[in-house]
Amino acid sequence: MKKSLILLAGLLIPVMSWASGGTIFPDDDISIDWDDKQSMQRGAALFTNYCLSCHSAGYSRYNRVGADLGISDELMKQNLIFTTDKYGEQTKVGSLMKTTMTVEYAEAAFGTAPPDLSLVARSRGTHWLYNYLRSFYIDESRPMGVNNGVFPAVGMPHVMADMEGLKKAKKEMQDDGHGGQHEVIVGFEQVSEGSMSTEEYDQAVKDLVAFLDYLAEPYKQTRQNVGTGVLIFLFFFLILTYLLKKEFWKDIH
Repeated sequence: MKKSLILLAGLLIPVMSWASGGTIFPDDDISIDWDDKQSMQRGAALFTNYCLSCHSAGYSRYNRVGADLGISDELMKQNLIFTTDKYGEQTKVGSLMKTTMTVEYAEAAFGTAPPDLSLVARSRGTHWLYNYLRSFYIDESRPMGVNNGVFPAVGMPHVMADMEGLKKAKKEMQDDGHGGQHEVIVGFEQVSEGSMSTEEYDQAVKDLVAFLDYLAEPYKQTRQNVGTGVLIFLFFFLILTYLLKKEFWKDIH
């Protein structure tokens, strides 16, 4: 009985954690195509332009990312490295992808230091990230002037508002299942236009999430390919083993 309760708790904790993240709206899923390196390249550009000023990716190096995604060191230095070292010189292409923002400044500006995003796609999942980046809305009660339908009371500004524009949330009261009611987001209304259409922005977010998925596990595609090869080998080895067993035992029977 005790083991059953432990197993049940293990199954429920992820669900409870997801639910505590807020009203999931929109709730769209995406699939990441690891063969689409151009999408990940565009995502890398978005990450260095919009995310790296606050968030680090401290487990990755620029040149490793370039080698994996087909970006030369020269293109990396010209288009994706915007930080400098303590001497004011451009960060080296072999350096870790770290922000230059100090912890002290981050805590003063945002209340807490922004997390490293190296493993965020593994901890949160691509589904969560995709919906989170598309769920910012105007909320004047928040310090940054925006809130998020997936992560309520978010402390992060809508850094890609110039691309998506600004929108407000449509809310309504719904039954909470316990005899009461609570306010939920049922949609968004565009207030100001961005530089992209809705479809273009959704694709940009998908590109960014694809890059974050790559950052979280650069060897993922290699691991899957090797695993497939191993399973195929074991299948044929099983057949050979069975045939060999029949050959050895035919005289005995």
